[in-house]
Amino acid sequence: MAIITLTTDFGERDHFAGATKGAIYTELPDVKIVDISHSISPFSIPEAAYIILNAYSSFPKGTIHIIGVDSELNDENKHIAVKLDGHYFICANNGIMSMICAEIAPEKIVEINIHDKIVTSFPVLDVFVKVACHIARGGTLEVVGKVVHTIKPIKNINPFVNDDQTQIIGHIIYIDNYGNVISNIKQPFFEKIQRGRAFEISARNKRFNKIYNRYSDIIDFSKAPEDRHIEGQRMVVFNASGYIEIAVYKSNPNTTGSASSLLGLGLMDTVTVNFLD
Repeated sequence: MAIITLTTDFGERDHFAGATKGAIYTELPDVKIVDISHSISPFSIPEAAYIILNAYSSFPKGTIHIIGVDSELNDENKHIAVKLDGHYFICANNGIMSMICAEIAPEKIVEINIHDKIVTSFPVLDVFVKVACHIARGGTLEVVGKVVHTIKPIKNINPFVNDDQTQIIGHIIYIDNYGNVISNIKQPFFEKIQRGRAFEISARNKRFNKIYNRYSDIIDFSKAPEDRHIEGQRMVVFNASGYIEIAVYKSNPNTTGSASSLLGLGLMDTVTVNFLD
């Protein structure tokens, strides 16, 4: 049984996500549809890229991933289908795939060319669904597109390192449900540049000189629970996806606040690592 996932900025209020599922079931009644997220911030390419990068590999090989973010077709925003790591991805060529493709080379990329057969103002429903169902039936990518060899990159997807390797400049690419802010600096990259040196991480004039491996590592378990006073403490952690994340311990954006709200950090803000010789 084929699996088709959906990652979009449609939200839960409108009809778009439901209509897309209905169109898939109309073509393939026995398919399994999984919602990865419909809560991507509108038109946020970095958010969509981060979500799909960290979700897709949990699915079986052969899974088909529809990504409906900034998908309107125009001369600078073509539609593509990509086979990569045994999975299929259908999206606009707007940079969404660049985070995955930076780590794993695609097996095949096609620029979708079936638009002349479909009248549409809703490409996810009318075009992406057709392509996904074609693949789910065992169809090849060449039938729905022409082979291309490059994808559009996202600006600032990779952190910058200065010539003497004493500084990394990254950016915030995602803010999670807890208000934690995730940079584009991954642990292996950080450790390669660090080479065991002390460091200072700064963002909006807030500075940190320690990175935790787990949120609970900030707890001093030798103290009685009533003496710890750790809720709301600011910290930096390598998150579950291996990125440097600035967090507030047990944050709640609706009550105690979060790293994003308390530190004033937003998407694409700068995160700087200075290494101390």
